[in-house]
Amino acid sequence: MRNMTRLCSTKPILTVNGKFPGPALYVREGDNVIVKVVNHVPHNVTIHWHGIRQIRTGWYDGPAYITQCPIQPGSSFLYNFTVIGQRGTLFWHAHINWLRATVHGAIVILPKLGVPYPFPAPHKEAVVVLGEWWKADTETVINQAMQLGVGPNISDSHTINGHPGPMSDCASSQDGFKLDVENGKTYMLRIINAALNDDLFFKIAGHKLTVVEVDAVYTKPYETDILLITPGQTTNVLVTTDQSAGRYLISVSPFMDAPIQVDNKTGTATLHYANTVSTTARLTLFQPPPQNATPIASKFVESLRSLNSKEYPANVPQTVDHSLFLTIGVGVNPCPNCINGTRVVGTINNLTFVMPSTPILQANYYNIPGVFTEDFPVTPPHKFNYTGSGPKNLQTMNGTRVYRLPYNASVQVLLQDTGILSTESHPIHLHGFNFFVVGRGVGNYNPKTSPSTFNFIDPVERNTIGVPNGGWTAIRFRADNPGVWFMHCHFEVHTSWGLKMVFVVDNGKGPSETLIPPPKDLPQC
Repeated sequence: MRNMTRLCSTKPILTVNGKFPGPALYVREGDNVIVKVVNHVPHNVTIHWHGIRQIRTGWYDGPAYITQCPIQPGSSFLYNFTVIGQRGTLFWHAHINWLRATVHGAIVILPKLGVPYPFPAPHKEAVVVLGEWWKADTETVINQAMQLGVGPNISDSHTINGHPGPMSDCASSQDGFKLDVENGKTYMLRIINAALNDDLFFKIAGHKLTVVEVDAVYTKPYETDILLITPGQTTNVLVTTDQSAGRYLISVSPFMDAPIQVDNKTGTATLHYANTVSTTARLTLFQPPPQNATPIASKFVESLRSLNSKEYPANVPQTVDHSLFLTIGVGVNPCPNCINGTRVVGTINNLTFVMPSTPILQANYYNIPGVFTEDFPVTPPHKFNYTGSGPKNLQTMNGTRVYRLPYNASVQVLLQDTGILSTESHPIHLHGFNFFVVGRGVGNYNPKTSPSTFNFIDPVERNTIGVPNGGWTAIRFRADNPGVWFMHCHFEVHTSWGLKMVFVVDNGKGPSETLIPPPKDLPQC
């Protein structure tokens, strides 16, 4: 625990090695990574290595009660995994309750020695972590909301590398993160959205951004003046410093195109040219886009494509062995002790996921009965006009149900947003795999006409995708990684409410297709 002051208000927060954001991990593709996590706080903790495939090493993936019991106060756990076939920017974060609010940091995977980037090498690189800050204790915020059955209080500020920045309440013009640059060079920014509940727009006054990678997968270079990054996503951009001397505003502001309250504060930082006198130089500003700027968000998402080069091909599954149609959204269940007599819940195919007390990976490995069932519904049990006004009955079923996949099966998941309470966008994250985003659309998915719009050649490949408000997204992946893999909304509030599910992937043939045995120091519950 460390005391931190932001927005003129001090509170104790969980930190890693005393830092917020936590330390960046620098590794190379192919490296074996060993991280000892020691818990010195009065909370149970786990760490998830977000986007790392964890091929055959699912014991180290990190989501509490899915792959491991949490590390209890005073205990430790050695995470041990190899980075296989990945290079780029990912991040690590706590994966229990809302602790990831402050327990997070970058993972920078450099290419193998001697392997160049598939774009001109930048002069310098910088890590830019976007987050949210609450003046209140975040565990108290979600615990109160869960007790009352309502939405939690929104954050007080957005942050860039841990700071609300020079434009925030009670800040001076010198506050916040400062990116020092020289004129006429190209810089690579590794941008991570570590916020809990907000999709974020990112922009630098007077400068174009060229996207070259998302979620540690190279893309075709895409030039834009604004980025949209959902929680759980990372984006690498090249910035050419082609302006004259001066100071330029860097801003991060929310995207929310549904009638749902979000923190509307803009987090800021400065891009600072060398030879600029900071006290007198004018700061070049701009208006962030409106919070509900759907066209800007859609244009950005639809412009991204896999690089799909000879060295970095897009191996999109062309056939489908397992097809799932999932409605995602928020429902309402009775709750006698809650404020309105009801509780807001998250739902996939009308199922609100209940966390077990024994981790599912152990239960599956040791055949422990009574922890989960294998009757996860592959299609919605109730058909209705999904993006319309919603069904008459807003109730969901509760259960710890999983979907089992044979090794190497090709899988298509159709994610359909629903207006049970209100349609809204959902950033869906899949552990253990990257997937290809083969299609997206507005309104209800139509199995007859929608597939004709799919891209099987160079769709973007990622680990987290925003399902559009009142729309759908189709993803495909190959189940070539044995283990137990969580899929959930990366809005932390929706995960708390139960918008989550689990895939169990069977072993293949031989040791190279088999989950390793559990480590000796695996935490006990």
